[in-house]
Amino acid sequence: MAPKRIAIVGATGAVGMELLKVLEQRNFPMKTLSLFASARSKGKKLNCKGENIAVQELTASSFKGIDTAFFCAGASVSRQFAPIAVKNDCVVIDKSSAFRMNKDVPLVVPEVNPHAIALHKGIIASPNCSTIQMVVALKPLHDYSRIKRLIATTFQSVSGAGARAIEEMKSETLAILAGKPFNRSIFKHQIAFNAIPQIDVFGEDAYTGEETKMSEETKKIMEDDAMKISATCVRIPVFRSHSESINVEFEKELTAEKARKLFAKAPGIELQDDVSRQIYPLATIAANKDLVYVGRLRRDNTVKYGLAMWVVSDNVRKGAALNAVQILENLKI
Repeated sequence: MAPKRIAIVGATGAVGMELLKVLEQRNFPMKTLSLFASARSKGKKLNCKGENIAVQELTASSFKGIDTAFFCAGASVSRQFAPIAVKNDCVVIDKSSAFRMNKDVPLVVPEVNPHAIALHKGIIASPNCSTIQMVVALKPLHDYSRIKRLIATTFQSVSGAGARAIEEMKSETLAILAGKPFNRSIFKHQIAFNAIPQIDVFGEDAYTGEETKMSEETKKIMEDDAMKISATCVRIPVFRSHSESINVEFEKELTAEKARKLFAKAPGIELQDDVSRQIYPLATIAANKDLVYVGRLRRDNTVKYGLAMWVVSDNVRKGAALNAVQILENLKI
């Protein structure tokens, strides 16, 4: 691949910083690297491949001479600046929710639907972090036996709510252990030693935005609108990695043994499934790793053709930065 002129929008955020790490660790060929953020971060220096690069303020003229821009600064920024980037012949890989369900924008997980990348018209969307790890695990199973229905319950780390959420959990935990009062600003309820069954706002159907994203994004990525999906998303006091309990009903028989064989050959997956030795995916194992970990595979005896499984992956790594870089690695420009 010829070196690219790369830009990161939202470079000082958690995903932007992880993107820098991924680009360096994968030795991605870059002719130039430009970093953009809000005015308050202007002048801050970030290191990549041994070079200290000054962060610039994002403006409408930031995309001249840029081949590809990673957007990881939120939906409002993407809606405002992504079209400007495209007009400057810059391909946008967007991590926000701004364009995911736009019919003209491919929503891509490279292990699942890399063919969709070629359909882009300047913008390629990267899915929600909880969706990414789920569809990586579902893809080899769905290819063997179509998924009719799935129930997903997520246990999502606080890093999914941003750097300030991580600090709030740390401070709240220390305050509770010390018996001191604590004034929270990120979470409505106590997150330390707790589980909050709400991520995003509730819709008219009583599902949260996060739960709706998992359903609609999965159907789009898997190219199957008939798939029935119900999700419950829960925030838990873990720093990194989302864990998911997934229950799947198939059109034809797919045994746990067959599923293990399919996972063993599937890209981006590591099977950790030996309950006799208490081996199964853990958030602590997945943190800072590239893979999606699958385990606790077992038959669901309540339906004719059903499986239950446990899926874990680093939401900042594979669920955001790495997936975006993999899209660029598969982009033919």
